[in-house]
Amino acid sequence: MKANDVRALTPDQLEDELAKLKKEQFNLRFQKATGQLENTSRVQVVRRDIARIQTVLRQKRTAETA
Repeated sequence: MKANDVRALTPDQLEDELAKLKKEQFNLRFQKATGQLENTSRVQVVRRDIARIQTVLRQKRTAETA
């Protein structure tokens, strides 16, 4: 997910996307532990998407209070 795409979403949509990505991250970790993970690069992509969403969400929250 690109940063511009993330910035276009509303805070509620960002929260939903964040929850979805955290579930996917859990599932990927579980697959890795059981040896079923095929696409290992997906773990890093999901981690970066989570960080990107959290950053934009934090920026939007501080912009609302300022």
